[in-house]
Amino acid sequence: MIDLVRCWWCEDDPLNREYHDLEWGNPEHDSRKLFEMLCLEGAQAGLNWVTILRKRTHYVKVFDNFDPERIARYGDDKVQALLNDPGIVRNRLKVRAFIQNAQACLNMQESGLNLDQYFWDFVDGSPIQNNWTEPLQVPANTALSDSMSKDLKKRGFSFVGSTICYAFMQAAGLVNDHLVSCFRHSQCKPKNSI
Repeated sequence: MIDLVRCWWCEDDPLNREYHDLEWGNPEHDSRKLFEMLCLEGAQAGLNWVTILRKRTHYVKVFDNFDPERIARYGDDKVQALLNDPGIVRNRLKVRAFIQNAQACLNMQESGLNLDQYFWDFVDGSPIQNNWTEPLQVPANTALSDSMSKDLKKRGFSFVGSTICYAFMQAAGLVNDHLVSCFRHSQCKPKNSI
């Protein structure tokens, strides 16, 4: 049996490997899923990603499957219940950010813009294909993630700094940052890409 070559960051944990092998970098176009991904990247700030992966199923449950319409209506009682829940990261600012982001998301929808259109417009509808050979080449943020962060903040989103936005872009497949040696690099390329 041949061992698959993977990106450096996922080798330490089986859950990270599964996420890397099946999800990370797949172009995502479902607006609800994009909302979930953006929120969870914000929840990860200052923590190891595997911490969020371990809690993700519970996050989906207690945050009503990341339905922005439901989250936008959360009141103080719901916030307190969430802050008492050991199944999530109990950080008041991060919990409030989910609510704020849901409200901002609904405002975008009311103006006729869904998250799929919004995020994919940043890359002209097609993933940016990077060809990194070394981990140190992979940036933590770019001018594009700076621009996305600035625009999201202007629209009322929170916990969307440039580094969070770039991690989101990687996860949602807006950029292909699998190393060229990784078996997933070619899988995450569009079929018409060279």
